[in-house]
Amino acid sequence: MIRVLFVCLGNICRSPTAEGMLRRRIREAGLADRVEIDSCGVGPWHVGEPPDARARKAAARRGLDIGDLRGRQLVAADFSRFDYLLAMDHDNLATLEKQRPADCRAHVGLFLAYAGLADTPVPDPYFGGERGFEEMMDLLESACEGLVASLEQRLEASS
Repeated sequence: MIRVLFVCLGNICRSPTAEGMLRRRIREAGLADRVEIDSCGVGPWHVGEPPDARARKAAARRGLDIGDLRGRQLVAADFSRFDYLLAMDHDNLATLEKQRPADCRAHVGLFLAYAGLADTPVPDPYFGGERGFEEMMDLLESACEGLVASLEQRLEASS
């Protein structure tokens, strides 16, 4: 089992959308029984809340329902539970690196590296308009495609 955790600021826009999108892609690839996916925020502001209504709407336009997801905050156990901790931006990545235990063997990095955009953040659409959510969706879709390919290679190599 490979475990992937998406991390953003509040866990109501970027990371839950990435979670829902990757779940669909993993299911379509026939890997749902081999990959576990979750998301969280670095802060406590939206614990227990559903994703932002604008994120749900943007996801729904692409046939994705993320309304059942609920926000949670990053906890120390995530560093040992997950194989990948994928940050949406540099601030989230810095928080992960600061909290990362010395013995953590998980991959910690920016999610858009899987879209060939190694040092690029997913812009936070929270304070913007609808276009920001569409841009977020485009970036997440591209990175999900690359991540699925990477996970498929890893699972094939371990078989």
